[in-house]
Formats: sequence, structure tokens, C-alpha cells
Amino acid sequence: ATEGKEEASAAENNPSRVPQGKPGERSSILYSAGQFFFEYLVVVSLKKMSDGHYEPKITYQFPKRENLLKGQKEEEERLLQAIPLFCFPDGNNWAPVTEFTSETFSFVLTNVDGSRKIGYCRRLLPSGRGVRLPEVFCIISCLGCFGLFSKILDEVEKRRQISMAVIYPFMQGLRESPFPAPGKTVTIKSFIPESGTELIKLTRPVDAHLEHVEFQALLQRLSPHLILHIFASAVLERRLIFLAEELSVLSQCIHAVAALLYPFTWAHTYIPVVPECLLDTVCCPTPFMVGIQMRHLERVLDQPMEEALIVDLCKGKILRAVGDEEEILPIKLQNEMLTSLNRHNNNNNIHTSEQVNTLVSEAFVQFFVRTVGHYASHIKWSKNGSGTFQERAFCKAIASKTNRKFVKKFVKTNMFSLFIEEAEKSRIPQEGK
Repeated sequence: ATEGKEEASAAENNPSRVPQGKPGERSSILYSAGQFFFEYLVVVSLKKMSDGHYEPKITYQFPKRENLLKGQKEEEERLLQAIPLFCFPDGNNWAPVTEFTSETFSFVLTNVDGSRKIGYCRRLLPSGRGVRLPEVFCIISCLGCFGLFSKILDEVEKRRQISMAVIYPFMQGLRESPFPAPGKTVTIKSFIPESGTELIKLTRPVDAHLEHVEFQALLQRLSPHLILHIFASAVLERRLIFLAEELSVLSQCIHAVAALLYPFTWAHTYIPVVPECLLDTVCCPTPFMVGIQMRHLERVLDQPMEEALIVDLCKGKILRAVGDEEEILPIKLQNEMLTSLNRHNNNNNIHTSEQVNTLVSEAFVQFFVRTVGHYASHIKWSKNGSGTFQERAFCKAIASKTNRKFVKKFVKTNMFSLFIEEAEKSRIPQEGK
């Protein structure tokens, strides 16, 4: 993945419609069960350079690929070059420490052909005495399922505290297991010295489009009111910058914002944690959704930026806005969504994260059903089976003036066009109808 192509995507939120990195690219993330769980496990460690600063380098890779064709070898080299940057996006200011809280985050790389790979990372301090440097265990996979990979990383971390050698057989076992279908479980046998053979059960959530998402992360940090402002900006494909110090907070919250758009897909630059050397991404004139560590705030604000929505996830407030966020969504629907978000935010209802996911997702899907749910009846089918979307008739059919005003803007977005393009191809009724 070359610089500028480190675009990430919300692919993991949306298996039914694979999104684009740049318009027109097709992604190769396939969601079939039975695929390999992962392509690589790599360990990225910090190496001290001659000038005293630390640089992230890959120190372990499983499996090692033999007999690759020239094209595959180049692709692998590009991938392996990009990974360290995203495992330590916080730059080179590291010093050995005695204590470090493990963190889990993810990133997405877009290949030259538009295919995407997800990196699931666990940054941890290896066991030992005295001061040490954190290292990152990164699993590269084409499959989007954050919960499942977090569980795999728990197992990796547990084994790392014993020895690196114990990780290898576990990952080998995982590699030989087929990826489960939604709602199904795969059991992996794993031997650990001292404690014998363990059975590890990995279950995939039933609702595939929510398997990479934690809406709770968003609700804990932002008021429903602000979430709607962010949603309104994302729906019109504007520039969004999220700030927090922790990588896990950034990646969780950005995945959640992208998932609010379901059944549509964010089709522009999407980098949950921007590596320090790519901070000038915020100068892009095109839409983007990016996460930046709080320590870079001054640098970001000094950049010659186009209008953008800047969200502080630590204090739960908006630092910079375009100013019209309040007026984008039809007021009646906005109030309905607020009511429903406030209901889930109420501490009297203790919900599991799956319940919160379903409730929040339902509120936003309903918004799209109410505004554009009639799209299927405005696709005209020719005898040869190809469809043509009748945009004018579609907009005219909306009785509410405020809804129509919103939809006229929404139909001009990339995500709506891509969604309709797919719908014109298949006569099978689409979701969101």
C-alpha cells in the first residue's frame, strides 16, 4: 500500500455491499464462510536507530511465504512495508517502560487493485523484568470481525506471556480452521505447557453487518445530539476528523460512525488512526474520515485545511464545524432519532453491547427507510434485465418537503450512487427497502 493509498474503509461493517477505496475500484473482501481466518501474523518491535530514536520493524512473520510469483512478492513487500507504520502510528517518541496497558485497535490498507486488508492489532508489553519496549501483534486478514479477532488476540497475548514458541501452534491451528458462517462457532484445540490442551470457541455474530462495531464506544463519549451532527456530516460526505489519545478509542469510534451509514458505505479516504508521517492527509480537498492522536492537535489546526468537522472524543465536544449541521437532516426524523438514542442512553436500561448495536443500527436504518426506502420502485427494468434509476421521479415521490430537500442533496453523494449502481445490476430486492 503506497502512501496516499493507505485508505481504509468501512468494508468490515458492510459485507453485503463491498465498498470502494476510490470510486470505481472493487474490493476483494469476501465474506464467505470457510475462508482462511488470516493471511499473516506479524510482530512489530521498536528498534533503536543510530541517532537514538526508535523505529518500528517487523521482527516475526507467520507464515513465511515461499515460491511467490513476482507480482505477489511485490504486493507482499508493499504490505509488509506499510504495516509497521500503522502499528506505531504515534511516531518515534518511545522510551522503555516497566508498565504498559495493552490496547487493541485496527487499521485497513487498500491495495493498488482496490482490494482491502484489515490489520487487527494488540499492543502489549512482553513479560520480563526491568524496562522494556511495547510490541505489536498484528493479524492481517481480509475478514471483518473485530470481536472475533479481539478474542484471538487475547489468546495470542496469553501465550506471549509464556513464550513466543507457544503462539506458533495456536496460529497454525487457526489457519487450518475454516472461518465460521454468521452465528456459527469454530473450536480450536490448543496445547499450553503447564495447563494442557485447551478448547477455544470462536463464535461469529449472527448479524454480519454489525460484527466490526461497538456503538457503545460512541454513546459513552458523545451526546446523541452530537452523534446526529456527525452522522449528518458523514451522510453528505464531508471531511471528518476525530481526536483522542488512545488508538483503541479512535478506531472503535470511527468504525462506529462508518457503521451508522448502513446500508450505505463510506467510499472515500478512511483512516481510523493516521500515522504521524501522513498527517497532511487533513489537507485533502476530497472527503475523508480520519482519526488523529490528541498530541498532534496543534499541528493539525495549523494545516491549510478545507472546511471540516473536528470532534474531540476525550471531552465529547465539537472543536470546529461548518455551522449548518443542525439543518441537514429533516427535523422530524432528527427528533425521532434523538428520542430513540436517548432511550438507549438511559442508565435504567442496562443493555449488552449486542443489544445496543441492534437498537442504534435500527434507528439509523429506519432513517434511510423513511427517506430513500422507496428507491426500488423507481428502477425501470429493460427486457435484457438491466435497470435504470429514475432520479427525478424518485425525488418527486417524496411527500414531505423537508425530506425531499435532504434527499436532493443525498442523491448527489458517492455512497448513494454506488448503492444505486449495485441495485441496477441485481433484480433481487435490496436491503433497506
